[in-house]
Amino acid sequence: MNKRKKILLVREDITKLAVDAIVNSANKSLLGGGGLDYVIHKKAGLLMKQACIELNKLKGGCPTGQAEVTIAGDLPAQYIIHAVGPRWLDGDHNEADLLCSTYSNALIKANEVRAKKVSFPSISIGVYAFPKQLAAEIAIGTVLSTLPDYSFIDEVVFVIKDSDNYQIYQNILSNLHDE
Repeated sequence: MNKRKKILLVREDITKLAVDAIVNSANKSLLGGGGLDYVIHKKAGLLMKQACIELNKLKGGCPTGQAEVTIAGDLPAQYIIHAVGPRWLDGDHNEADLLCSTYSNALIKANEVRAKKVSFPSISIGVYAFPKQLAAEIAIGTVLSTLPDYSFIDEVVFVIKDSDNYQIYQNILSNLHDE
């Protein structure tokens, strides 16, 4: 019995969604940074922060393109998947492959913790300056091409607050439905 998997696009606050796992656009230290990472750390509270501190001590953080899982603390999810996307330099430093790996590894971690519903922000487009169109194409393409491989994940929700970026995601997804 092959249940159909869903991909949704919403304009919401990712920290308020009732999902099994929230993907956080994290930095290598896992100790919190700016933008969404700051908001998630602040709203998730001390238990999640302590889990990140422990991961940092144990593993020295998380390399670019990889992901780590912690409890979600005070958020309405069970887990936070801290995914470290690449900084955009000029497109000649493996940035696209690293971003693809970031999404893939976040999905692997979500499946490992048996998450059925996973929410993703747009990774690396903030202070890491990844071009929004390319980042959206990589995000959607990676999720669509690998989602059938995961036995537990039934639904991926792209949570995009910025209206320009939301429009980019919407255009890509609607073009895919037209094909």
